[in-house]
Amino acid sequence: MNLLLLSNSRGPDGRYLAHALTAIATLAGPRRRALFLPFAGVTMSWLSYTETVAEALAPLGIDVRSLDDAGDIDAQHAALHDAELIVVGGGNTFQLLKICRERGLLDVIAHAVRGGTPYLGWSAGANLACPTISTTNDMPIVDPRGLTALGLIDFQINPHYTNALPAGHRGETRDQRIAEFLVANPDRTVLGLPEGDGLQVTNDTVRLCGPFPARHFVAGGAAGDVPPGTVFDLAGRPRAS
Repeated sequence: MNLLLLSNSRGPDGRYLAHALTAIATLAGPRRRALFLPFAGVTMSWLSYTETVAEALAPLGIDVRSLDDAGDIDAQHAALHDAELIVVGGGNTFQLLKICRERGLLDVIAHAVRGGTPYLGWSAGANLACPTISTTNDMPIVDPRGLTALGLIDFQINPHYTNALPAGHRGETRDQRIAEFLVANPDRTVLGLPEGDGLQVTNDTVRLCGPFPARHFVAGGAAGDVPPGTVFDLAGRPRAS
Protein backbone atom coordinates (compact mmCIF):
# COMPACT_ATOMS: atom_id res chain seq x y z
CA MET A 1 0.00 0.00 0.00
CA ASN A 2 0.98 3.61 -0.52
CA LEU A 3 -0.96 6.24 1.44
CA LEU A 4 -0.53 9.83 2.58
CA LEU A 5 -2.90 10.74 5.42
CA LEU A 6 -2.87 14.44 6.34
CA SER A 7 -4.31 16.13 9.40
CA ASN A 8 -5.49 19.19 7.48
CA SER A 9 -5.75 20.80 4.05
CA ARG A 10 -4.62 24.39 4.64
CA GLY A 11 -1.19 25.53 5.74
CA PRO A 12 -0.44 28.45 8.07
CA ASP A 13 -0.64 30.85 5.12
CA GLY A 14 -4.10 29.58 4.18
CA ARG A 15 -3.07 28.04 0.86
CA TYR A 16 -4.76 24.77 0.00
CA LEU A 17 -2.49 21.70 0.29
CA ALA A 18 0.59 23.85 -0.37
CA HIS A 19 2.30 22.62 2.80
CA ALA A 20 2.02 19.01 1.58
CA LEU A 21 2.89 19.31 -2.12
CA THR A 22 6.31 17.71 -1.77
CA ALA A 23 4.86 14.70 0.02
CA ILE A 24 1.98 14.50 -2.49
CA ALA A 25 4.46 14.54 -5.38
CA THR A 26 6.32 11.63 -3.78
CA LEU A 27 3.07 9.72 -3.32
CA ALA A 28 1.92 10.31 -6.89
CA GLY A 29 5.23 9.54 -8.55
CA PRO A 30 4.66 9.52 -12.33
CA ARG A 31 0.87 9.36 -12.01
CA ARG A 32 -0.95 12.38 -13.38
CA ARG A 33 -4.64 11.41 -13.18
CA ALA A 34 -6.37 11.72 -9.82
CA LEU A 35 -9.90 10.59 -8.97
CA PHE A 36 -11.33 12.83 -6.26
CA LEU A 37 -14.08 11.97 -3.77
CA PRO A 38 -15.68 15.29 -2.75
CA PHE A 39 -18.42 13.69 -0.65
CA ALA A 40 -17.31 15.16 2.69
CA GLY A 41 -18.14 18.63 1.36
CA VAL A 42 -21.33 20.00 2.87
CA THR A 43 -21.36 23.79 2.69
CA MET A 44 -19.24 23.77 -0.49
CA SER A 45 -20.66 22.24 -3.66
CA TRP A 46 -18.87 19.15 -4.90
CA LEU A 47 -18.09 20.98 -8.14
CA SER A 48 -16.45 23.87 -6.28
CA TYR A 49 -14.60 21.45 -4.04
CA THR A 50 -13.21 19.56 -7.03
CA GLU A 51 -12.12 22.82 -8.65
CA THR A 52 -10.32 23.86 -5.44
CA VAL A 53 -8.39 20.59 -5.27
CA ALA A 54 -7.64 20.69 -9.00
CA GLU A 55 -6.15 24.17 -8.63
CA ALA A 56 -4.08 23.07 -5.63
CA LEU A 57 -2.60 20.05 -7.43
CA ALA A 58 -2.07 21.77 -10.77
CA PRO A 59 1.54 22.77 -9.92
CA LEU A 60 2.34 19.05 -9.78
CA GLY A 61 0.81 18.47 -13.21
CA ILE A 62 -1.93 16.32 -11.68
CA ASP A 63 -5.32 16.36 -13.41
CA VAL A 64 -8.20 16.01 -10.94
CA ARG A 65 -11.55 14.45 -11.86
CA SER A 66 -14.51 14.05 -9.51
CA LEU A 67 -15.76 10.51 -8.97
CA ASP A 68 -19.27 11.98 -8.91
CA ASP A 69 -18.85 12.82 -12.61
CA ALA A 70 -17.91 9.27 -13.60
CA GLY A 71 -21.51 8.17 -14.22
CA ASP A 72 -23.73 5.68 -12.45
CA ILE A 73 -22.60 3.52 -9.54
CA ASP A 74 -21.19 0.80 -11.80
CA ALA A 75 -19.21 3.44 -13.69
CA GLN A 76 -17.91 4.86 -10.41
CA HIS A 77 -16.73 1.41 -9.34
CA ALA A 78 -14.99 0.98 -12.68
CA ALA A 79 -13.36 4.42 -12.36
CA LEU A 80 -11.98 3.51 -8.94
CA HIS A 81 -10.68 0.22 -10.31
CA ASP A 82 -8.81 2.10 -13.06
CA ALA A 83 -7.70 5.10 -10.99
CA GLU A 84 -4.06 6.15 -10.93
CA LEU A 85 -4.45 8.09 -7.66
CA ILE A 86 -7.41 8.15 -5.25
CA VAL A 87 -7.90 11.45 -3.38
CA VAL A 88 -10.42 11.83 -0.54
CA GLY A 89 -11.03 15.32 0.81
CA GLY A 90 -11.96 16.56 4.24
CA GLY A 91 -15.23 17.96 5.49
CA ASN A 92 -17.85 16.00 7.37
CA THR A 93 -16.72 12.42 7.97
CA PHE A 94 -20.23 11.11 8.62
CA GLN A 95 -21.51 12.33 5.27
CA LEU A 96 -18.41 10.98 3.52
CA LEU A 97 -18.91 7.52 5.00
CA LYS A 98 -22.66 7.56 4.37
CA ILE A 99 -22.25 8.23 0.65
CA CYS A 100 -19.40 5.76 0.27
CA ARG A 101 -21.47 3.07 1.98
CA GLU A 102 -24.63 3.84 -0.04
CA ARG A 103 -22.71 3.62 -3.31
CA GLY A 104 -20.81 0.48 -2.33
CA LEU A 105 -17.46 2.26 -2.61
CA LEU A 106 -15.73 1.08 0.56
CA ASP A 107 -14.75 -2.39 -0.63
CA VAL A 108 -13.84 -1.07 -4.06
CA ILE A 109 -11.53 1.60 -2.63
CA ALA A 110 -9.93 -0.81 -0.15
CA HIS A 111 -9.31 -3.38 -2.88
CA ALA A 112 -7.74 -0.77 -5.17
CA VAL A 113 -5.47 0.64 -2.46
CA ARG A 114 -4.37 -2.77 -1.23
CA GLY A 115 -3.62 -3.56 -4.87
CA GLY A 116 -1.23 -0.62 -5.14
CA THR A 117 -3.30 2.44 -6.07
CA PRO A 118 -1.96 5.40 -4.04
CA TYR A 119 -4.39 7.02 -1.62
CA LEU A 120 -4.30 10.66 -0.49
CA GLY A 121 -6.67 11.76 2.25
CA TRP A 122 -6.88 14.71 4.59
CA SER A 123 -9.00 15.23 7.70
CA ALA A 124 -12.18 13.22 6.96
CA GLY A 125 -10.28 11.47 4.18
CA ALA A 126 -7.66 10.39 6.71
CA ASN A 127 -10.36 9.22 9.13
CA LEU A 128 -11.86 7.09 6.35
CA ALA A 129 -8.63 5.07 6.10
CA CYS A 130 -8.98 3.94 9.74
CA PRO A 131 -10.91 0.91 11.02
CA THR A 132 -13.77 3.23 12.03
CA ILE A 133 -14.57 6.95 11.97
CA SER A 134 -15.10 6.95 15.75
CA THR A 135 -12.25 9.40 16.42
CA THR A 136 -13.36 12.09 13.99
CA ASN A 137 -14.04 15.55 15.43
CA ASP A 138 -17.12 16.02 13.27
CA MET A 139 -20.78 16.34 14.21
CA PRO A 140 -22.93 13.37 13.12
CA ILE A 141 -25.13 15.39 10.77
CA VAL A 142 -26.24 12.23 8.92
CA ASP A 143 -26.50 8.55 9.82
CA PRO A 144 -23.88 6.51 7.93
CA ARG A 145 -25.50 3.21 9.01
CA GLY A 146 -22.42 2.12 10.91
CA LEU A 147 -19.04 3.58 11.77
CA THR A 148 -16.84 0.96 10.11
CA ALA A 149 -14.57 2.52 7.48
CA LEU A 150 -11.85 1.30 5.09
CA GLY A 151 -9.54 -0.34 7.63
CA LEU A 152 -6.42 0.33 5.56
CA ILE A 153 -4.54 0.91 8.81
CA ASP A 154 -5.31 -0.83 12.10
CA PHE A 155 -5.31 2.21 14.40
CA GLN A 156 -7.34 5.37 14.71
CA ILE A 157 -6.36 8.92 13.71
CA ASN A 158 -7.59 12.06 15.40
CA PRO A 159 -6.94 14.86 12.86
CA HIS A 160 -6.52 18.52 13.83
CA TYR A 161 -5.30 17.28 17.20
CA THR A 162 -4.93 19.81 19.99
CA ASN A 163 -5.52 19.51 23.70
CA ALA A 164 -5.96 23.25 24.13
CA LEU A 165 -8.92 24.34 26.26
CA PRO A 166 -10.21 27.89 25.76
CA ALA A 167 -10.51 30.00 28.88
CA GLY A 168 -13.91 29.51 30.50
CA HIS A 169 -14.73 26.37 28.50
CA ARG A 170 -16.22 23.62 30.68
CA GLY A 171 -16.32 20.79 28.19
CA GLU A 172 -13.91 17.88 27.86
CA THR A 173 -10.45 18.26 26.39
CA ARG A 174 -9.50 16.25 23.32
CA ASP A 175 -7.39 13.95 25.50
CA GLN A 176 -10.42 13.25 27.67
CA ARG A 177 -12.56 12.45 24.64
CA ILE A 178 -9.93 10.04 23.31
CA ALA A 179 -9.61 8.46 26.77
CA GLU A 180 -13.37 7.80 26.65
CA PHE A 181 -12.97 6.13 23.27
CA LEU A 182 -10.23 3.87 24.61
CA VAL A 183 -12.28 2.81 27.63
CA ALA A 184 -15.02 1.73 25.23
CA ASN A 185 -12.53 0.30 22.70
CA PRO A 186 -9.56 -1.00 24.70
CA ASP A 187 -8.12 -2.91 21.74
CA ARG A 188 -7.54 0.30 19.74
CA THR A 189 -4.65 2.74 19.47
CA VAL A 190 -5.15 6.42 18.59
CA LEU A 191 -2.67 8.86 17.08
CA GLY A 192 -3.49 12.54 17.51
CA LEU A 193 -2.16 14.37 14.44
CA PRO A 194 -1.64 18.12 14.93
CA GLU A 195 -2.23 20.35 11.96
CA GLY A 196 0.75 20.33 9.63
CA ASP A 197 1.50 16.65 10.23
CA GLY A 198 0.68 13.55 8.23
CA LEU A 199 1.38 9.85 7.95
CA GLN A 200 3.18 8.17 5.08
CA VAL A 201 2.10 4.54 4.79
CA THR A 202 4.25 2.24 2.69
CA ASN A 203 3.19 -1.41 2.77
CA ASP A 204 3.28 -2.25 6.50
CA THR A 205 5.29 0.79 7.62
CA VAL A 206 3.80 4.08 8.86
CA ARG A 207 6.02 7.15 9.25
CA LEU A 208 5.04 10.37 11.01
CA CYS A 209 5.90 13.31 8.76
CA GLY A 210 5.62 17.01 9.46
CA PRO A 211 7.14 19.48 11.88
CA PHE A 212 5.31 18.59 15.10
CA PRO A 213 5.18 15.71 17.58
CA ALA A 214 2.03 13.62 17.50
CA ARG A 215 0.15 12.31 20.54
CA HIS A 216 0.07 8.53 21.01
CA PHE A 217 -2.80 7.01 23.03
CA VAL A 218 -3.25 3.40 24.17
CA ALA A 219 -5.82 1.94 26.53
CA GLY A 220 -4.65 1.65 30.11
CA GLY A 221 -1.50 3.69 29.54
CA ALA A 222 -0.43 7.31 29.70
CA ALA A 223 -0.59 9.31 26.47
CA GLY A 224 2.79 10.41 25.18
CA ASP A 225 4.27 12.55 22.45
CA VAL A 226 6.14 10.91 19.57
CA PRO A 227 8.58 12.96 17.46
CA PRO A 228 8.46 13.55 13.70
CA GLY A 229 10.05 10.68 11.85
CA THR A 230 8.72 8.04 14.26
CA VAL A 231 7.97 4.78 12.48
CA PHE A 232 4.96 2.63 13.42
CA ASP A 233 3.53 -0.67 12.29
CA LEU A 234 0.00 -0.81 10.88
CA ALA A 235 -1.39 -1.28 14.40
CA GLY A 236 0.11 2.05 15.50
CA ARG A 237 2.91 0.53 17.59
CA PRO A 238 6.18 2.49 17.42
CA ARG A 239 9.03 0.46 15.97
CA ALA A 240 12.52 0.52 17.39
CA SER A 241 14.86 2.67 15.33
